[in-house]
Amino acid sequence: MSKRHDAVFDDVLKDLGPAAPAKDRSGARFLKRSNTMAEQASGQRQEKVLRLVDPATCVMWEGHNRAYDLLTPENCKDLIDGILSQGQQEFPAIVRRLPEGAARAGHAAGGGKVEYEVICGARRHFAISWLRANNYPKFQYLIEERVLTDEEAFRLADIENRDREDISDLERARDYARAVAAYYGGKQSLMAERLQVSEGWLSRYLQLAKLDDRIVVAFGSIREIRELHARQLKPLLADPRTRDAILAEADALAAEQKGEGVPVARVLARLKAVATPPKARAVADKVYRGRTDENGIQMRRRGAKVTLEFHRDMSDKALRDALEAFLKDRAAGK
Repeated sequence: MSKRHDAVFDDVLKDLGPAAPAKDRSGARFLKRSNTMAEQASGQRQEKVLRLVDPATCVMWEGHNRAYDLLTPENCKDLIDGILSQGQQEFPAIVRRLPEGAARAGHAAGGGKVEYEVICGARRHFAISWLRANNYPKFQYLIEERVLTDEEAFRLADIENRDREDISDLERARDYARAVAAYYGGKQSLMAERLQVSEGWLSRYLQLAKLDDRIVVAFGSIREIRELHARQLKPLLADPRTRDAILAEADALAAEQKGEGVPVARVLARLKAVATPPKARAVADKVYRGRTDENGIQMRRRGAKVTLEFHRDMSDKALRDALEAFLKDRAAGK
């Protein structure tokens, strides 16, 4: 029993006098231990071993679904501030131990050996590493070590990060494309079943992963690209008559992104515009003018509708003359 619980126990019994039963701490501890063992045996209780380690002893798993090099103090500010506020990392990262002699083990900063690869917890790793390098050397990386196959590690990371907005659609799509080949023999249906998602949903992300790198660069950052963008561009890129024009415009946009940058909506609009030929202007059914040397009014019929067009600089007199000619024809049923 804790000291606090002991104090409560003493307070309850103090007024009972000699008849009060003696407090048997050993019996309470034995009962608590017995309950714990029973819960573990029944599967109702699971013990996890957590460790605090130097983040330099951990490397990102090569199958991690987050682009670690895109993490910055700015996009991890919420996590960094939370760790500072709580005085510690609240939730452990999931890691697995590197095999002895693994090529990626190397050595950590300060001479320590790299022992773990991070399955889930890249942002936590970045935040703790950043804090240690910026006047908070006492912070350590909280980890939970597990024994996992690569496929289990992939599914675990996907479950943790699927609904997170700080992972881009393209990062997720590339992770799925790698996984379907590595773990599921290229079978989308099997992968969808294991992830418990629809085949249609998974297929859209796998299509995004195939997006031409020149298009990706045109958006400026992989964080800006959405699955919807790829879906809209797919039929235009599949048409050989428009693909070259789109890629050329993508190259121009990529160059502009190095300067002031181009907003996402504008990027998409320009890529779609070069693939859409301008609509041919319909030939006027008739032109009305007062004199042959004047600008006239062009009249076009489209079903039951009639459209009249004239130049904005057309004089009032020329406009009146042309309108009178139109009205005269209209009255005559022409």
